[in-house]
Amino acid sequence: MPRRSLSDARLYLCTGARRREGDLARFLDAVLANGVDIVQLREKGLEAREELELLELFRAACDRHGALLAVNDRADVAYAAGSDVLHLGQGDLPVDVARRIVGPETMIGLSTHSAAEATDASTREGVDYFCCGPIWPTPTKPGRPAPGPPLVKHAASLPTDRPWFGIGGIDLANLDDVLAWGARRVVVVRAITEAEDPGAAAAEFARRLAAA
Repeated sequence: MPRRSLSDARLYLCTGARRREGDLARFLDAVLANGVDIVQLREKGLEAREELELLELFRAACDRHGALLAVNDRADVAYAAGSDVLHLGQGDLPVDVARRIVGPETMIGLSTHSAAEATDASTREGVDYFCCGPIWPTPTKPGRPAPGPPLVKHAASLPTDRPWFGIGGIDLANLDDVLAWGARRVVVVRAITEAEDPGAAAAEFARRLAAA
């Protein structure tokens, strides 16, 4: 299936390997078939070989559904896995160094946690998209202060065509608030991974984002 473009992506999912549920392949097919545009394996402490083995399954699912595969933090793993996207945090490799590793075709995203970081990411050479948050405190980033709605509103005011995503504690109950503050793309974790029906949750996110 043809791979969708970053500019068309609205729903970005981060998920672990679902060892407790034991349903990773079924889960990926369900959420990717129902509107997830980008999926990232986010599981700390993996050895590179183990991460690459898991990413083979992610890569196959993304190819079946025309979705984009993202790797978190590690440029070497992104290169080895042939991922479409490498996502970097503020404390990870500098963007220019990561670019030399992954090459010109891999898209690079950057996390931002302040107005200054978002402004920089909106124009920095080598950055293809950026994320703003956390909007609300989230257990996936324990101890990190949540800059909240002001950061989302700031990003929406920037004079850039570069895609950006709201992130941090977003669920279907507060999605309308996030959209009202100006976000048109979101990163979701627990609202899909912990949903009783992940595919249905993904479909509802996708429907509401498309209508925004």
